[in-house]
Amino acid sequence: MELRDYARILQKSWILIAVLLFVGIGAAAGFSILQTPKYSSSAKVFVSTSGGSSVSDLQQGNTFSQQRVKTYADLATTPIVLLPVIAELGLNLSSADLASMVTATAPLNTTLIEIGVTSVDPALASQIATAVSESLTQVVEKIETPADSGSATSPVKLTLVQHAEVPQVPVSPNIPLNIGLGGLVGLVLGIAIAVLREASDNRIRNERDVEAITDAPILGGIVFDPKAAERPLIVHDDPRSPRAESFRTLRTNLRYLDVGRESRSFVITSSIQSEGKSTSAVNLAIALSDAGSRVLLVDADLRRPKIHEYLGLEGAVGLTDLLIGRAEPEDVIQPWGQRDLFVLPAGTIPPNPSELLGSAALLKLVNEFNRAFDVVLFDSAPLLPVTDGAILARTVGGTIVVCAAGRTHKNQLKGAFTALANVDAPVSGVVLTMLPTKGPDSYGRGRYGYGYTYGDVSLPEERVSQ
Repeated sequence: MELRDYARILQKSWILIAVLLFVGIGAAAGFSILQTPKYSSSAKVFVSTSGGSSVSDLQQGNTFSQQRVKTYADLATTPIVLLPVIAELGLNLSSADLASMVTATAPLNTTLIEIGVTSVDPALASQIATAVSESLTQVVEKIETPADSGSATSPVKLTLVQHAEVPQVPVSPNIPLNIGLGGLVGLVLGIAIAVLREASDNRIRNERDVEAITDAPILGGIVFDPKAAERPLIVHDDPRSPRAESFRTLRTNLRYLDVGRESRSFVITSSIQSEGKSTSAVNLAIALSDAGSRVLLVDADLRRPKIHEYLGLEGAVGLTDLLIGRAEPEDVIQPWGQRDLFVLPAGTIPPNPSELLGSAALLKLVNEFNRAFDVVLFDSAPLLPVTDGAILARTVGGTIVVCAAGRTHKNQLKGAFTALANVDAPVSGVVLTMLPTKGPDSYGRGRYGYGYTYGDVSLPEERVSQ
């Protein structure tokens, strides 16, 4: 993934990331509040040697002390030191329990031993630290006193140089640190889940997903309209809407597509059903006729025809009657609207749609339509369920593949292009439909939109055709 991919993921999943961030902070705060505060107090013991007054003697004594100080620090957590403390303070603890509360450290190159004690009782922590320090001095003096000499003085002396103070602030839990760590864990978890979800998402979301599958140009994008089922003819019903402008942009791009081609006929199809191919075909036809083109819209979906329903026309006779020679074009082609838009319904649904669409009669009709109209649009069945669309695309010579963002899977779009490639049908371009109006994949981000808002005044035609 590139940096902009991660930025897009963060923008797309910021709610999830924010929720997990606050969950992490809340969990850490709750954990910290439920913990019993613990206090830490420490005392320091100085280790020295006696005997000798020369510099050499003092140096040897200091070296000896540094060598023994680590041993004395380890001695501080042994029962020989801790049992007298338990007896002195009357603690209801074993030596092992008390040892878990005591830490003894010897800083490097020093003759100091720091004895720390952690307890839920701050006063008790201070008492134990001081008592352990005193007990250690006594035990070391007893151990280091030679048993076979007449001297009763130990050459090593431990001196309590810092008494333990009663702590005022607990050392555990560290609430700011815990909250910071909890927030960090939640943030990392949220980002990881967002990235994993994006990596496992197999749906087409934007033009980059399409470009990763095919080299066919992207002709435009149609924004999602929750009321599309109620007003399928958006170019006619609400010409000032952003969705209607999307079809006018598509119309403009279609004018410059395959410049030099004799035929201006296109099959409009999709990978699967319900991707908006039929409504796209109808609105594109209306937009083309509004711009002055003589347009024929043919409902070549001989399995589930919809064009006549959208336009409110009679669909009992149509393309199938022409293909079997039961009618003439002038008998079944119907005008629609105030412009040069003509519609050829599908007619009676036949038992053999693929054979009819691959017949010589259809090729003859396509040639006649190309001579009589500026643009001919064929609404076809989806490519993956049946072969009708691929067969028709090979005959017509130009294909526009409609792909619904957020609905079509990447392997489905690949399968559609594979079906067209298997019959050597040329692909003119791709139209993305159902694009969201908000978010990183929204209409207007990139090549789809102009980036300005629409008011009550419709855009001039010269602006649309630029």
